[in-house]
This record gives sequence, structure tokens and C-alpha cells, in this order.
Amino acid sequence: MSTLTNKSLLERRQAVLPKGLGVAFPIFAERAENAELWDVEGNRYIDFVGGISVLNTGHTHPKITQRVHEQLDKFSHTAAQIVNYDSYVTLAEKLCEKAPISGAKKAVLFTTGAEAVENTIKIARASTKRHGVISFVGGWHGRTMMCMGLTGKVIPYKNNFGPMPASIHHAAFPAPELGVSEEEALRSLDMIFQADIHPSDVAAMIIEPVQGEGGFHQVTPSFAKALRQICDEHGIVLIFDEVQSGFGRTGTLFATEQLGVEPDLMTSAKSLAGGFPISAVIGRAEIMDAPQPGGLGGTYAGNPLACVAALAVMEVIEEENLLERSQILGDKIAGFLADLNSPKIGNIRHKGAMLAFDLVDSEGKPDPATAADLKNAAFAQGLLLASCGRYGNSMRIMVPLTVSDAVLEEGLAIIKAAL
Repeated sequence: MSTLTNKSLLERRQAVLPKGLGVAFPIFAERAENAELWDVEGNRYIDFVGGISVLNTGHTHPKITQRVHEQLDKFSHTAAQIVNYDSYVTLAEKLCEKAPISGAKKAVLFTTGAEAVENTIKIARASTKRHGVISFVGGWHGRTMMCMGLTGKVIPYKNNFGPMPASIHHAAFPAPELGVSEEEALRSLDMIFQADIHPSDVAAMIIEPVQGEGGFHQVTPSFAKALRQICDEHGIVLIFDEVQSGFGRTGTLFATEQLGVEPDLMTSAKSLAGGFPISAVIGRAEIMDAPQPGGLGGTYAGNPLACVAALAVMEVIEEENLLERSQILGDKIAGFLADLNSPKIGNIRHKGAMLAFDLVDSEGKPDPATAADLKNAAFAQGLLLASCGRYGNSMRIMVPLTVSDAVLEEGLAIIKAAL
């Protein structure tokens, strides 16, 4: 066990890191395995956060770790636009094979989810020769300037950082839990076309099939179909942002598969490589080919260590039946929460293991204070939980899909006791 302490490390952190880099828990990791984590003082925690939905295949999965070790002994970097390597091409082939888009497809790799989102906008603008972009209230797309503009939540992501990039417009996101119907959301979209930008100037429309930071609210097949029809009518590129919902979290490899609608472009990141930094844009070949040579890329984009990790992740998902496991976990956790009959728990919603539940007061109104109390009480008992949502009152469970039944039940018991 390390001689370091959480307190001494926190003091060092506060001295050299800016306040803008927040942290959820006052601990420092020493090691982790599957759905468990130990801090530098040897304290054990059950991890229901998974690196913010990055570890669908768990901490330090042996197959992924082995592949990265093997690649590290060969080379760690060339820059994909300088010297090729086969793992980049193989991963792009497999992503195109798996993406729920018909016809000829192409893929390009980046490093972060925000990079992937930024590049979908670049590609859509190059393809359409238009400038406008429509995103949705409550949507989360990243912390870069363009992605901040696309994100539909001001505090803490946009406040003090303006002005935001031009030609971005926000439509309402349909969420019955928040009192917004599909009809109202479509009316808000029509109002944008009437008051702010003509459809002929809109390059892209971007939406998360399941909102992440926004509270795990779900796009329905009917709403996805309506967006597809609008985009087809006006020549708008439809983008599904699957940075958080992809790679098994919702019970299918991509949440898009459950909508019955094909996007033109889609993103992937987070659990794509089991904790190694990589992201992807996958889309229709004629759209993907619009940017000129040199218009896409990045120094670390598609790093070879992350590429082999992602290829291993795809094998693990298939070999360990993690798509089926995701559905089982989601149903089990949702059933457990419903059976608690707690007056503090409001709506419970999930696709597969992408699950969130709301904390409400005695009048059924959002209760962010109770959500914060639950997170703190669970942490005191050895469970890591994360909140989200427009009002900060939703708890999201992002436990690795590889979690054992015993560890899962231990974590759920802590939630019950904390409540």
C-alpha cells in the first residue's frame, strides 16, 4: 500500500490545479479491477460511475491490458496521417461494419468525444456548404468552444466562456418526465425555422439518442423518425451523438439500433476502448469524403494503443455477451429501485444498463439536495455514484457491464441504506 494519503494529495492538487477542474470524490486511485477501486490508503469502493460511462468492460480487463502491452512493445505513436498502421484501418472497418447505417460507409478516428463531435460539424458543413447547426436543450456534447455552443446547459459548462460560436440553435428535447412532449419539441424546431434560420441554411442537426449529462432522457423511435423526415426534406445532415450511449451501454452496441432510423453521421468514444482515449466519426461515405485532404486528423488521433484496445473491447463484448448482460443489469437495477417504494425516488428510466432515477421532494419536484446527500451517503459506505440532469436531481448508474452479481447487489444494498 502506498504511503501517500488522500489528504496530502488533495492539498497538493489544490495548490497546482485550477478550481475549474472539479472532482467528485476526495480520494486518489491506487488500483482498480472490474467494478472495484482502491484508493491510496487501501479503502475499497464499488464503482457505479465507470469513469463516466467509459468502462463498460470494467477496469483493467485482462484481454485489453494484454493487447495494449503487446502494442507498447512495438510502437506507441507515429501520427496516423504521417505513417499508417493496420490497427487504425482494422478498427475503422469494424466500426463501419457495426454502425447502423446502410450503404457505403467510412470512419475516421480522433482522441476525445468532443473532437468527434467537432468533426461531425466540420464534415456536415463541408458536405452541405451550409453553416447552421441545431442541437437540443439538455444535450451534452463537450467542453471545446463548438461543443459548448452545442451543449444545451449553461451552468457550469458555458457560464463565463461566451460568446458562443455563431449559427447554433437549440430546440426543445422531448422528455415527458420534464413536461415536454414530442409535439412541443417539434413546434420549437419549427419556430427556429421561422424566427432564426431557414432550413436551407442548416448544415446539421445533432442529438443524443439518450441524453447523458442531460439526465438519460430517451429519444423515441417516433421522434427520431420525425427528425429524419425533416432532415430529408431540407437536405440537413442528421447526426446521432453516441459518445456516452454507445458500445453496449443501452443493450445494443449503439442505441441508434433501437430507433429504426439511420443517421447520416454518428459519433463514438467513452467505452469504445475500455479507458484508452479514442473516438470515432462514422458516416455515409459521400458525406465523409467532403472535407479536403488534410482537413481531418490530429496528432494523437487514432493512437495505436487505443486502437488495439478498441479492437479488444469489441471481442470482449461479443465473447462475454455484454449486450445481453446490459439488458439484464438494467432490468435488475430498475426493478430493485421500484421495489424500494421510496417517496424520494421519482421517475426511473433506462435503456439496457443506461439507467437514471430522479430524486424528488414531498411534492414530487426535483430535489438536487437529496441527490447530493445520497451521493455523499453512498460514498461514506463505499459506493461511487454520479448525479446528472437539468436540475441536478438525477442519479445515473454507469456500472461496468462486467460487474459480478455479488458486487452489484452489494452496491444496490448501499443505495437502499443510504436512502
